[in-house]
Amino acid sequence: MTTTAGPSTTDVAAPPPALAPVVLSHRPGRWIDGWNPEDGAFWQSSGRSIARRNLGWSIFAEFLGFIIWQLWSIIVVMLPGAGFTLTSSELFWLISLPSLVGATLRFPYTFMVAIVGGRNWTIISAALLLIPAVLIGVVVSNPETPFGVLLLVAALGGVGGGNFASSMANITYFFPQKEKGWALGLNAAGGNLGTSVAQFAVPIVVTIGAGATLNIALAGWMWIPFILLAMWGAWRYMDNLSSAKADFSGSAAALREPHLWIMALLYIGTFGSFIGFASVFPKLIADQFPMFSTFQVGQAAVSLAFLGALVGSLARPYGGRLADRFGGARVTVGAFSVMALGALSLIWTLPMQNFWVFLGCFLVLFAATGMGNGSTYRMIPSIFAGRAVATGALPGTPAGIKMQRKSAAALGLISAIGAYGGFMVPQVLNVSQQATGGYVAAFYGFVAAYLGLMVLTVLVYVIPRKSLAGYRI
Repeated sequence: MTTTAGPSTTDVAAPPPALAPVVLSHRPGRWIDGWNPEDGAFWQSSGRSIARRNLGWSIFAEFLGFIIWQLWSIIVVMLPGAGFTLTSSELFWLISLPSLVGATLRFPYTFMVAIVGGRNWTIISAALLLIPAVLIGVVVSNPETPFGVLLLVAALGGVGGGNFASSMANITYFFPQKEKGWALGLNAAGGNLGTSVAQFAVPIVVTIGAGATLNIALAGWMWIPFILLAMWGAWRYMDNLSSAKADFSGSAAALREPHLWIMALLYIGTFGSFIGFASVFPKLIADQFPMFSTFQVGQAAVSLAFLGALVGSLARPYGGRLADRFGGARVTVGAFSVMALGALSLIWTLPMQNFWVFLGCFLVLFAATGMGNGSTYRMIPSIFAGRAVATGALPGTPAGIKMQRKSAAALGLISAIGAYGGFMVPQVLNVSQQATGGYVAAFYGFVAAYLGLMVLTVLVYVIPRKSLAGYRI
């Protein structure tokens, strides 16, 4: 019996096994199992639309968080007109305490998404905004309210500062690596704009139809419908991902990395300056140029203080884009140099008592802080990529995966530490005013700090180093 042999399976290369398609499983409470945005077919078919829907409501909730966080920056300049008798130092504390609380809350908020779910925590964190919004409407209605009570309500506004960390942590799980930068950039910019919107809208709302008085309680009440809308939108349209896991070990490892602390210092200089100057800008205008604190437009009062936060927020994406092209370290050096020049220009031009020159110098300073925000944040993954190559932690290996986890954790931790600048900047200005009767000494201190941070960036990140495998940071 003769047999005819067919082609051996070893002679012809077998096609690679087909990857199993992503199949989502939905559970009650809008929980999703099996989420994998790196699967191209799934991402194109349904993943992107789900992720963008969650991103949209996340931006809205974070935007409101920034508004509540920075609301006291504009309220303090209205308190004297509403009958409150407070010292300048007390006003500085009302401005800076929300930033201190918000920066501290960013640490636990980072992990809440993994513990209770992104959708669930968005609802909870938005609901927490109702507390300071309602209490603001109550306490500012009575000029006899003790300063301690005002300080407590201002501190409660810090819950809005924590929203940034949980919102960023939630969105990073939804998008593939190639689109994370775009999504997180939109999320961050949308939140930062909340400061500008609050400083623009509140003076208009509290003065329209108020006559000789101020409806200052509306500064809190006006945001309640929007907060309720954010809660409803998160409940109705957002999702929880079971794949979102807390990385406590990655955070602990990142805290032992010296570059985390160097970058945290640089981020205090950029983002800390942005949020600190944004919160104190309305008071600085009222102190230096009281006649320009607000402009009357019909029955409404408009403050130009919102321009600072607006310019800084819009400049942030461009800082990231320039960092992609020229390297984050080089752009950060440029940002610190312009920040130092902007602060020096303020010192040199303050004796002129020209409001428009003052405003122009500050807008340059805000633009530089915004560019620096984008460039310093872009440096972080580059630094850890360089560390991975220098230490042999190749992608896909256990050491490489560990380094990726450290990098991801560092992004959240650095954003939290950097927010403490929002407390430091107003307090430096407060000390300067108490000690010298003006702000010139504080701005000299800022110039020295920016120059020091610029030199640090050059020495550690611009000059190629073996410890970073010669990477362009």
